Amino acid sequence: MSQVILIVLLTVSLLVMLAFLLLFDRKVWAATQLRRGPNVVGAFGLLQSFADFIKFVLKEAIIPAGANKGVFLLAPLVSFTLAMAAWAVVPVGPGWVIADINVGILYLFAISSLGVYGIIMGGWASNSKYAFLGSLRSAAQMVSYEVSIGFILITVLLFAGSLNLSDIVRAQGPDIRGWYVFSPLLFPMFVLFFISALAETNRPPFDLPEAESELVAGFMVEYSSTPYLLFMVGEYMNIVLMCAMTSILFFGGWLPPIDVIPFNAVPGVIWLLIKVVFFFFIFAMVKAIVPRYRYDQLMRLGWKVFLPISLIWVVLTAGYVLVVRSG
Repeated sequence: MSQVILIVLLTVSLLVMLAFLLLFDRKVWAATQLRRGPNVVGAFGLLQSFADFIKFVLKEAIIPAGANKGVFLLAPLVSFTLAMAAWAVVPVGPGWVIADINVGILYLFAISSLGVYGIIMGGWASNSKYAFLGSLRSAAQMVSYEVSIGFILITVLLFAGSLNLSDIVRAQGPDIRGWYVFSPLLFPMFVLFFISALAETNRPPFDLPEAESELVAGFMVEYSSTPYLLFMVGEYMNIVLMCAMTSILFFGGWLPPIDVIPFNAVPGVIWLLIKVVFFFFIFAMVKAIVPRYRYDQLMRLGWKVFLPISLIWVVLTAGYVLVVRSG
């Protein structure tokens, strides 16, 4: 029963946090364009996300006449469910994790790989060549950057000596001096991981599957109402997951920057939340300041730059760890 309560608590907390992070995202974009952003619904626009939610839920769900209705409705559900399931192994504090399994990284990698199916299903079931081509483009982008992310994760695992996310955080303790981002070997991997996370989650400057300047919004072009909302919530949930993974893998997760009072008196979940919000802010700023890539540039960056560099870095990191640990 305690496990069920923990799952419900985490799910509700994530969805409420996502509502305010969406507002934060829009406020950041507005500030960079010298405008106010959402500011009508509630004080300072705090209830804007909840108003948008009600609007989506109450709108009629339109299904194209030629679509495969079962797969069409299942696709957004698959994307949303997988995005939520990934959080099962993410430690939000010391001992605060639903499933503290020893292969947490492997589980996350498997879940992120399965996320491609929701996009392919949505594009194919729409019975539209535009949606289908958009889904293929999105799937190719996600698969391309998953490869480099996998090699980047290996470098962190070699340092930590464990696939367990909680162990990876503890290996960076007790304070900022042990964080992997400050390791000369792992700092380049942090940069690659952050850029790959942008591409993996279809964020600018790599938001080619549903570019706002295009007439056709990729694989979601035939979706409306709640199914569209599920796609978008799943996408933003993956963005927050990548922010959390960046914090856990390179910035000490729930660990305080300085292991003295009052810093170590603050609950670990608060430190992780601060780091997640900071990286979400960086994600939002990238959209505001970096121009969009062409698709061929995106693929070249993934296969011809990130993949060779991360592969070479795995060999260098393995050699370094072997030499240091063998004395």
